[in-house]
Amino acid sequence: MDAPLAESSIKMGKIMWRLTENIQWESLRSTFTWIRDMEGVEQDPIHHAEGDVAIHTQMVLAALQDLAEFKALDEQTQEVLVAAALLHDVEKRSTSIRNEQGRISSPKHAKKGEYTSRKLLFQDIPTPFGLREQVAKLVRYHGLPLLAFDKPNPQRYLLKASTEVDTRLLAMLAKADVLGRICEDQDDLLYRIACFEAYAKEQQCWGQAYPFASDLARFTYFQQEDGYPAYEPFDDTWSEVILMVGLPGMGKDTHIQSNYPDLPVVSLDNLRRKHRVGHRDAKGNGRIIQLALEEARAYLRVQRSFVWNATNLTRNNRSRLIDLFTTYKASVKIVYIEVPYAIWQEQNLQRDYAVPLKILDKMLNKLEMPSPIEANQVSYLIKEN
Repeated sequence: MDAPLAESSIKMGKIMWRLTENIQWESLRSTFTWIRDMEGVEQDPIHHAEGDVAIHTQMVLAALQDLAEFKALDEQTQEVLVAAALLHDVEKRSTSIRNEQGRISSPKHAKKGEYTSRKLLFQDIPTPFGLREQVAKLVRYHGLPLLAFDKPNPQRYLLKASTEVDTRLLAMLAKADVLGRICEDQDDLLYRIACFEAYAKEQQCWGQAYPFASDLARFTYFQQEDGYPAYEPFDDTWSEVILMVGLPGMGKDTHIQSNYPDLPVVSLDNLRRKHRVGHRDAKGNGRIIQLALEEARAYLRVQRSFVWNATNLTRNNRSRLIDLFTTYKASVKIVYIEVPYAIWQEQNLQRDYAVPLKILDKMLNKLEMPSPIEANQVSYLIKEN
């Protein structure tokens, strides 16, 4: 799966998956603890005079189902939007705060909600990768249509979002979010969504990822603060560095052995074993990273392709490595590996060096899905149930 997430997420037609068979509120309450957690979570009455998060979510679900554009969608896409509507404010339960003036806010609830949605749909409710990621990204970006023009660079932010989420579905969710509340500025909020739609159409990313001329053009644009999206850079890169991404036990080593048998591999795990450094040894791991970086630089200096093999779960960690590789004009390919949750647990236990389940759970909570904008190429190698 090499296409941008926003283009490869929903397969039209036959129903592949649904969150639950019954979306009546009482059934949802009895089925999901995270639905019950919404009860009593206060919201700022200026923006949400209807009441707590549970009341708001009920109203959003009803408003979504009443939208003419929602009714025109195929059933599978409707199921994706229903799941996103139910989960869009799930982490107000953990982020809501009241300031000294008595105002309530929920900073970063959308970002945290993305992680919660991904984990839920990976671990508890097995969901096809593309559908899961579309739900998670709808949760992450659900406020964008209302806030796009408040961003320092609206174009850049919109184009980034378009590589990860269907902007047409995002606008539907935002519209339901506004209609599913009681507030005095509802007309203004709906106008903002209409402007978002017009701008996305103008920028050629309404319901699709922006059509960059090439993978390199996309990567270059997002590497620069003042890039021009239509610019197609000259490709002076040499070969490539393969940057593996995946939780322990997903099968990264097996993939490398099968697909890159002739490439040298910089492996943090191998270096730890060689130097007898445990995962919890902070000082020792700092030394291991320095050894790995020096090994990588040796290959970069002579323009030799290689594989960097580690979990690389966070965007910040990956970006530091990619900055190093591209300084030497290497082309970078991210390869993300994933198998279903039950298979992952089994594969981990069968490894020579199994990772404790508590550690795996903590790592799953940290996982940031690689975005198509992060490297010259991003591949998602997914084994579905």
